[in-house]
This record gives sequence, C-alpha cells and structure tokens, in this order.
Amino acid sequence: MTETSKPYVLIVQHASWERPGNIQESLEEAGIPTRIITIATEKKPDLPAPEEYCGVVLMGGPMGALDFEEYPGLKAEQKIVKAAVQVQKPVLGVCLGHQIIAAALGGKVKKGKEAEIGFGHIDRVNRHDFAPMDSAGMTVLHWHNDVVTAPEGATVIAKSDATKVQAFAYGSAVGLQYHLEVTPTLMEQWLEQPEMVKGLKKSHMKKIREDFHEYESALHRIADTTFSAFAARCASYARVLMEEAVAAD
Repeated sequence: MTETSKPYVLIVQHASWERPGNIQESLEEAGIPTRIITIATEKKPDLPAPEEYCGVVLMGGPMGALDFEEYPGLKAEQKIVKAAVQVQKPVLGVCLGHQIIAAALGGKVKKGKEAEIGFGHIDRVNRHDFAPMDSAGMTVLHWHNDVVTAPEGATVIAKSDATKVQAFAYGSAVGLQYHLEVTPTLMEQWLEQPEMVKGLKKSHMKKIREDFHEYESALHRIADTTFSAFAARCASYARVLMEEAVAAD
C-alpha cells in the first residue's frame, strides 16, 4: 500500500456548516488523512470500499436520523455503521451522527420532551475511555431536539436532565449527543446560519456566544482528549488494513 492509498477516516457530512472542526484537527495531528462525503439525499450512493478507510465519523445535521423518504442516503449510513462495528472499526457520531449510530445498532430515536440548545451540564453515568470526563460531569454545547435510547448491550456514558443518553459506547462505536467539535470559527458560523438559529431569541444567541467564550478552554481540552483517543484507534486500525493489503499482494 502506497502513501497515496494510506487508509483514511471517512467523514460523513450532512450540512455545509456542520463540519468536523476539532475532530479533523486531531486526525491531522495524528497524520491520518480524511475524506469527506455527503450522501444523505442519494438513494444509491457510490460508497468507498471498506478496506479504504480506517474509521468513520458521522457529523450532525438538521434532518432526523429516520427521515429516509427525504434523505434516503441515511439508510446507507446505517449500513456503514453496522459493517464497521462488526469488524471493530472505530466509529464516532456527533448529534445526528450519534442518533444514526443508535438507530443502526438497535436503539430508538424519538423527539425529546424539549429542545436542548445552548450550554448545559451533563452527568457521567459510567466511566469510559471513548468519552472521558470527570466524575462530576461537565458543561457542554447542546443543539438538538431528538434523543435516543441506547442499543441493547451499549454502555451509557453520560446523561442530562432532559436527555437520558448524552453519550454511549457500543463495541468500537461511540455516540456523542453534544458538540465538542465546534471551534470558535464554527461557533460564529452557526450563530449566523438561519437554519441553526431559527426560533432563537437574540438574547439566547447572545448567551450561547458568551458561554462559548467562558467554556471554550475547558471544552477544547476535553475535545482534544476525546478526539485524540479516537484518532489513535483509527491509526491502529489503519495499520491492520495496511498489513492485510501487504499480505494480499
């Protein structure tokens, strides 16, 4: 396997403003290439071969994880998740991505009792290396309406008052309902994106911006730990793929 065919992390994006941010930064620091695809509206997307990628990242988006009629490609995303978990390939989902992983592995997705938009506290339920946090929990950025029930056999890592499953792990997959990937640039873009701020009062948006500045340092530290660990797992899987490629030659 040549350098140009080095295994990459497949990043599935659902909206132009829902970019990988801190996730991609950690992958680049680990020397892992990435490939971003958008397939939600495609009935039969042209997907890369599984042996080409060493990890999967599913980003957030404005649609629901089960909106198959308008976004048929979401079914293909579920298949990607299932296939990756079957072979212990690392999978990371954020917000919508978290919900897609849950649905793919047997969990349920439904409307929450209330929207969580802005900064709020989450409590640690179980300690897990895939989503490290202090025993006291932490304050994170929320931006969602839907919630999930964890797949049978999954480990629930975190919860909030409004959302019983804020993070979970299942095999090689981890889902995060909250947003650690958001950089200062992305934060400003979100607050300027009509679809993101629809229905929000200016005072609410102002509070989000102020809270981001307050918590940014702590969040970046947790993001770096979380996504660097994911990158390390992807790097390990890349070595496996490269060894298999050499053995097959």
